Amino acid sequence: MSALAARYLGARTVDTGSAPVTPPGPGEVQLAPAYVGVCGTDLHIFHGAMDTRVTRPAVLGHEMSGRVTAVGPGVEDWRAGDAVTVMPLRWDDTCTACRAGHQHVCRNLDFIGIDSPGAMQQRWTVPASTLVRLPGTVRLDHAALVEPTAVAVHDVRRAGVRPGERVVVVGGGPVGILIALTARAAGAEVRLTELSAYRRGLAADLGLDVWDPAADDVPGLVERWTEGAGAQVAFEVSGAQAGVDTAVEVLGVRGRLCQVAIHPAPREVNLHRFFWRELVLVGARLYDRSDVERAVALVADGTVPADRLISRVVPLTEAASAFDALESGEDVMKVLVRCDDTIEEATA
Repeated sequence: MSALAARYLGARTVDTGSAPVTPPGPGEVQLAPAYVGVCGTDLHIFHGAMDTRVTRPAVLGHEMSGRVTAVGPGVEDWRAGDAVTVMPLRWDDTCTACRAGHQHVCRNLDFIGIDSPGAMQQRWTVPASTLVRLPGTVRLDHAALVEPTAVAVHDVRRAGVRPGERVVVVGGGPVGILIALTARAAGAEVRLTELSAYRRGLAADLGLDVWDPAADDVPGLVERWTEGAGAQVAFEVSGAQAGVDTAVEVLGVRGRLCQVAIHPAPREVNLHRFFWRELVLVGARLYDRSDVERAVALVADGTVPADRLISRVVPLTEAASAFDALESGEDVMKVLVRCDDTIEEATA
């Protein structure tokens, strides 16, 4: 048996064709993905930058929502029709990271949708342990934003953001905006810096205070905003050398820099600034189940305004256009691929 899937074939090549449907085995469930978001990692794969890791043809997609269609032997907590998202991580539970309780950074991690087939298909079989239940009030198109929101929740938690702290987010793409919204929900005062006029406009419409680093003296603005104290937390989400420089410079004494963006090459860092102000550098990667569950709540209660962040929805047969839109630099934030044309976007 086979079903329709979007497949990455090689650099800048995505087609739609048949993929085998695998019945759920013991401890597994079969899903009908509804919506799948395309993220920056997917775009890196599309560019051919991860061909040494991705087995082609590859079914991509890890930001998803959908419904259970069948359960395998031994699965008791799930029924056909249940609305779910997936925490797309499979770890070995034996490595040093897992034994220390950090399964999400397992040394042999299977990131489902990258290292193994993902959600951009009409039927998808995954371990039941990866499922996260969605409340009936959450629309399935909105729920496709749970995974990137979980990234933001984890980042804010790793940085230890506290109420009243002053936070600078460097980079206003999807994850940057989600970090800003999550930090604001945690009680912080937030400023966002972003070069794109489109992204700045969207962030401002969401009630965020935004600066243009090409026109504004961001360190000077932070100096005045904090009355000389500097920010307590900065998130580097731009992936650029200038972003690293800004994130370090805006921090006050014992400020925390949370490194979020994946930099393609080593960057220079002002270590004298780290010495002089006793700064702290925190890495943040992926999320755990508590982060995903918190993300579901933030999407459900409207803290994450999914309607405003979803720029475009394309059918599975046109999945390649989602990658083209993101690559082109068009004014888009999140692009979703709809895997089932029978789904009504306005209902869960």
